[in-house]
Amino acid sequence: MIAAHRAGIPVFVTGGIGGVHRNGQNSLDISADLTELGRTPIAVVSAGVKSILDIGRTLEFLETQGVCVATYGASKNFPAFFTPYSGFTSSCNVHNPSEAAELIASALSLGLQSGVLLAVPIPEEHAALGHLIQEAIQTAVTAVSSEGIIGRDVTPFILQKVNDLTQGKSLQANIALIYNNAKVGSQIACALSRWMSEKRSKSQAQHPGKPPKDSDVVVIGGINVDFIAKGKTKTLHFGQTNPGSVCQSFGGVGRNIADSLSRLDNKPLFISATGADANSDAVFNYCKHMNTSGVARLEKQNTATYCAVFNENGELSLGLGDMDIHQQITEHYVSQFEKQISSATLVCLDGNIPVPTINYVCSLTEKYNLNIWYEPTDAEKACKPFLSDAWKSLSYLSPNLAELCMMNKTLGLMVPKVLPRSLDETLMVAVALSRPLLENLHCLVVTLGPDGVLLCGEHNAGSVNLQPRKQKIKRQLCALHYPALTVTPEETMNVSGAGDSFAGALMAGILHGRDTDCCVRMGLLAARMSLASPHPISPILTLDSVDPNKVQAQKWPTPRLIWVHWLAAPARFGVTPLEWSPKLKTDKPRAL
Repeated sequence: MIAAHRAGIPVFVTGGIGGVHRNGQNSLDISADLTELGRTPIAVVSAGVKSILDIGRTLEFLETQGVCVATYGASKNFPAFFTPYSGFTSSCNVHNPSEAAELIASALSLGLQSGVLLAVPIPEEHAALGHLIQEAIQTAVTAVSSEGIIGRDVTPFILQKVNDLTQGKSLQANIALIYNNAKVGSQIACALSRWMSEKRSKSQAQHPGKPPKDSDVVVIGGINVDFIAKGKTKTLHFGQTNPGSVCQSFGGVGRNIADSLSRLDNKPLFISATGADANSDAVFNYCKHMNTSGVARLEKQNTATYCAVFNENGELSLGLGDMDIHQQITEHYVSQFEKQISSATLVCLDGNIPVPTINYVCSLTEKYNLNIWYEPTDAEKACKPFLSDAWKSLSYLSPNLAELCMMNKTLGLMVPKVLPRSLDETLMVAVALSRPLLENLHCLVVTLGPDGVLLCGEHNAGSVNLQPRKQKIKRQLCALHYPALTVTPEETMNVSGAGDSFAGALMAGILHGRDTDCCVRMGLLAARMSLASPHPISPILTLDSVDPNKVQAQKWPTPRLIWVHWLAAPARFGVTPLEWSPKLKTDKPRAL
């Protein structure tokens, strides 16, 4: 289950699952299969639970873990491995692969961390042996007590005893049901794939707003092979080996955003560069669902790699990257795609690409009236568009507070010497730093980590207008603060893609014509899915999984509206209030 989930495979087939052992209420001998089903969102196809176990308590335990249990076939009878009847029933049943696929897709789209168990009865021609095998099981269970067999030796002892008593017929039945499970599981996997494809094709009817056309989005940025290491201790000790886990995934800010958009029913053209090496082969294999026709594969170059080390709380302790290949995303190479860029509703740039390439794309704004979104990636790269007047051609920025400070500093504006700690001070500083940039930009999306996100831009009916602008006009400015969704350290598997998941889902909402609240909530839900996944972008990310109207009951707090007035910079920045100070007020603003 763990391996399949990490590879993004939603259906897993086995013979039979483990469960609560007989007398488990006293011994607490409970299979790890049950707890894994409660914390891994994947569909498991099996022949039920062996009758050597306590099936009733097993089903109760699965219910406690929040696992959906269904029987495959015309009956709700829960199978007991060698026999279709255990004396217990599932909560529901599915008649065919299509119904099973719809159940799995619906369950996984909720964004829960629990899985689905599909119990497939043994084929009818082998079910006749069930009575004989059940008698042998009872004899074997009695022998366990009389011979003093305990712990992990119980199951192999019983299975061997049953095989001997049935003269090998139990083994034949075992093999037959495994074949049958594989057959049914394969049919369900194919049906699930078809169901997801049909769901995407029907998205125009199911989701209001104008759906984006092919290549309505162009993403230009980095693509990496990521190695994510997470320590098992709060403090990591440098200079020695620390206990932890290491996994490989595929990242890069540009790739992550393009991946997110692709899974949310958009068709972005992704422009990037990789080496012609084994890492590149792995990247292209993983990104088959994306339009990677704009990714150059260059000989004698290394595909970008990134290694991040996190402590057990998910905080980054150290990052190392070999990103030289990103310098090959040149102005000359990107200019080959000018036709696609010119017709795009939105062009997204990440901070990994060279300054001349950023300047080139920004220079196309006046000619084609582009809406460009700049994702800074880190504080050092945040300044790139601000080294010239290129930044004035941008429409959207999505910095964190440190990156926003660097942008202002590059423009020669005052910035705080120390970042604020309280939420109110953070919001005041974020608004103050955003205000001068809004002279030219349409909207700023300031990510505040555990404090949520702050939108700054044009006021529209008590909210911030996120829809792409057609021209620069006189406007009223405001800011809107949305708190983050709660995610515990235990639920956090990977923090490297949460911001990119948020940005990608926010863009998808904008392109699908959703209102501002819906767009932001889509981003917050996508970020939460990313945090709970070993991949930067969750493989089970879909429009339904981030649709605020379809996700499990979520109490959404009312966002805080802040009017933005231009006065002068805050005194805390080291200047007097008369020089520069925004007001955070709720009265009607003056037009800019």
